[in-house]
Amino acid sequence: MRGLPAALTTLPLELTVLYNSLLFAMGASDCAINGESEEICQGLLRVLEALGASGQDLSTEELWQKVLQEVTVEELQAPLHRLGALQGAWWLATNRLGSITGLFRLLSSAEDPGRAPCSGGKNELLSLLKAWKVPAEGASVSLVQSAEDLKEILCTAAAFLQGLQELEAGNLPAALSLLEEAAGGFCSKRVLAQIYTCLSCCTQQMGKPQTALQHLKRALQVDFQCLPALSHAAAVYHELGEMDAELEALAVLYEALERNPPAAASTTPYCLIQIEHLVHTPALASLFRHRHPSEVKYLLAQRCLQDGRVADAVEHYLDFLALLQDGLQQQVPLDGGSALPRIPEVFLEAASALEQAGRHQDAITVCEEVVSRTADLIPQVLRVEERSEQPECPSPGTELAGGPLSQKRESLCCLVWRTAAYLHQGWAWAMLGKNKEAITQFSRCLGDLLRIQLYQSGVEPTGSLIPEVNLLQKIRLLSLVGRGTQFLELGKHREALLDFQHGLQISPGDPAAASYLVQALWKLNRKQEAAARWQKLSESPAEEDGQQEGLGRRVARPYPLYLVSCLKQATFPHNESLARNIQDYLRTATT
Repeated sequence: MRGLPAALTTLPLELTVLYNSLLFAMGASDCAINGESEEICQGLLRVLEALGASGQDLSTEELWQKVLQEVTVEELQAPLHRLGALQGAWWLATNRLGSITGLFRLLSSAEDPGRAPCSGGKNELLSLLKAWKVPAEGASVSLVQSAEDLKEILCTAAAFLQGLQELEAGNLPAALSLLEEAAGGFCSKRVLAQIYTCLSCCTQQMGKPQTALQHLKRALQVDFQCLPALSHAAAVYHELGEMDAELEALAVLYEALERNPPAAASTTPYCLIQIEHLVHTPALASLFRHRHPSEVKYLLAQRCLQDGRVADAVEHYLDFLALLQDGLQQQVPLDGGSALPRIPEVFLEAASALEQAGRHQDAITVCEEVVSRTADLIPQVLRVEERSEQPECPSPGTELAGGPLSQKRESLCCLVWRTAAYLHQGWAWAMLGKNKEAITQFSRCLGDLLRIQLYQSGVEPTGSLIPEVNLLQKIRLLSLVGRGTQFLELGKHREALLDFQHGLQISPGDPAAASYLVQALWKLNRKQEAAARWQKLSESPAEEDGQQEGLGRRVARPYPLYLVSCLKQATFPHNESLARNIQDYLRTATT
């Protein structure tokens, strides 16, 4: 129709052709709808031209207002309402809820000037969409998608989109109401599964994990290819402490991802515009982020190790390490949403699992990979401020990439990984009965720790310890305890005593270091000192209980999973003969 003057007699056909062509264009595109629809604006200008009016300098919202005020011809009402619904879809897809609300206020007033306006509450848009009377279609009008179908899609999409926004804002009751509204609407199976998954996230945050699981089951019943539902189910089971169910969900998810099913074809074929075209927010993308099989494999390994299922953990970790040979780091974005930690930490966790499984030589080999990869990444001297006023976990972007602070933090991380690898190797050699080799690795760990020089910028210490500094102190303590135990086994009691004393300087009152110190003093025939320290330990039952359960229980700060085995190995074993000898000595001394 371009180039021809606009005429009222042909405008209904012209607007219908425009409606159908835009539906085809929007339905055929896989890209998200964005920007303004120039074609709709041109159509509205054609209407004004036919009426002898102008609207060249008006915004799209103002164009609609002027057109609906000017048009009184009955034959134009239905085509304009259809085009209005299409405009609503466009604005909904671009998250312009205020614009679409204003448009449907105008459409409602145009069809019934005497109707009372809807209240301006949170659900005003839904109320307007539901109240909108779709004009009757003429028998001769051929539409590729009816306005009635489009109305149902708009209602469902508006409820879904607003529900997601409320969920992201933390307004859970409002989110629940809107998502339940969307679940009862007109949509494809894939979208319905997404809505149920969002409902599960909402109810989980409301403290209703069992209800969340019911929603996830519905999601999978509707669309078995909704794999994010399996991922969320595993998270809910984890929250409930149901390890068997969590591992089963993760295993099923891993198998499904390995099969790499085609994209779900559970759309509604006779609708060109669908919910998928209209609802695409960052919140939805985050909830339905594609998981790489390796991420799930890592979660399986991690959960098994946390639960003490060592054999299964070893199998999963070795599978994961094998994936690294296939260029895993190029396949998985290690962003904030990824389940994967830094790769050296995965190696150290694998070494911890291997140690607990009794595969000490394999653990040594895995740790050697960490040692060799970090060799050139740590400066000979690393000056670090001991305490920091900054948050312990700075958000991405708060440090300039490649700047002095980020480089220093990265060097600190490398030092943590390298010394932790030496620590693991030391304990692995100790478990193999190779005392001298164990002492060598513990000494290498302590030697590397001398690279760091801590300083305080202020007169009074403020802020909290940098996490890496705190971790390095724990590694130093564990290395001193480990080397001291090996000196004891070799009969080098003085060297052992020095290590345990240094350990207590780092962590005063540490039960393992204090207990081993008692043993070293006793072996050096310094029985009075040993007995005095033993009495002091006996008067601290809480600490002693913490020692029996492992060093990690005594501290509020959780340590990385890869240090758990080292914490257990450093625990002082129950020694009845030593306790009995000290008690006999005390009885003799008091008589």
